[in-house]
Amino acid sequence: MVAWVYILKCSDGSYYVGSTVNLAMRVAQHKAGLGSPWTARRLPVEAVFSYEVHRIDDAFYLERQIKGWRRTKKEALILGRYDLLPGLARSTAASAVLRQAQDGRPSADGGIHGVRTQDLRA
Repeated sequence: MVAWVYILKCSDGSYYVGSTVNLAMRVAQHKAGLGSPWTARRLPVEAVFSYEVHRIDDAFYLERQIKGWRRTKKEALILGRYDLLPGLARSTAASAVLRQAQDGRPSADGGIHGVRTQDLRA
């Protein structure tokens, strides 16, 4: 069964991380104020990241892991800057590099690309 982990950006700038087996339906629920109390109080919300896995328990595992990440690490994931994830796990020094990426500077590998589950577990 296919499942998803996803990140929504809320109107107050906060991020909500979730997992589901039906991404379109779940995002629609959040946008209608029915997804969770967190997102219902912070409408409108926008889907900014999603990643498909083969099992719901993998999606739930990744959801729990990403929820524990600092904001800068979540933003690196959203931007597709997977090269920054290990450094953001150990240090705040990569925050400056992330700000450069947000300013529109291309990544060393040319931009956003696919990511394997193991890459997200860094």
